[in-house]
Amino acid sequence: MALFSGHQHSIITFFSIILLVFLEGVTAATFTFINKCDYTVWPGILANPGSPKLESTGFELTKGSSRSFQAPTGWAGRFWGRTGCNFDDSGHGSCATGDCGSGEMECNGAGAIPPATLAEFTLGSGSQDFYDVSLVDGYNLPMIVEGSGGSGECATTGCLTDLNKKCPSELKIDGGAACKSACDAFGKPEYCCSGAYNSPTACKPSMFSQVFKSACPKSYSYAFDDATSTFTCSGADYAITFCPNVPR
Repeated sequence: MALFSGHQHSIITFFSIILLVFLEGVTAATFTFINKCDYTVWPGILANPGSPKLESTGFELTKGSSRSFQAPTGWAGRFWGRTGCNFDDSGHGSCATGDCGSGEMECNGAGAIPPATLAEFTLGSGSQDFYDVSLVDGYNLPMIVEGSGGSGECATTGCLTDLNKKCPSELKIDGGAACKSACDAFGKPEYCCSGAYNSPTACKPSMFSQVFKSACPKSYSYAFDDATSTFTCSGADYAITFCPNVPR
């Protein structure tokens, strides 16, 4: 005996389509975090002012695991990985790199304390998404961003190289667990693209940013590194992978 008549089935199908249209209308993208590191990573999430918080602002991602989040149309914000974290049973603690200073596993609206590798997104409202991987705030672990199911260029970007091994001695943090930006290390306007250097014509790559750029050519290496570092796609879902497998 059939569970549904043809009429009932068509009604169910109709409502399924309506539900799908409704869901697609409010969800711009799915972000999936994947941990291919040999250790646990604690991703942090910071929504830009005016963008709603996602399901979490900070969570544990064990070796080999993944977790996905739905983001609404027009959402903008950044993601990063925290390493060397110690949290107690109530979720209180801190991290060796990428810590957000909240004292908790959830970052609760706080951003990454440099140095940290950042993935930045602005999801379009019926138009292009913009995304990049930035080393402007330094580097703590390899990360790539890959789009799927979208239209347009939709290139993969990020940093496959372990920059901690190539970090200039002046930029290394204790123990070599992360690599500072020259701006963070020295605070000079010519490295920070601030003051008189706050323009693309005045602020040029430094010997330090060029180390980052040669290791990770698709990543932002300093503030005005837009031309080779910003990517676009329309209607895609995105995977953010920590310690991606390096192509042979």
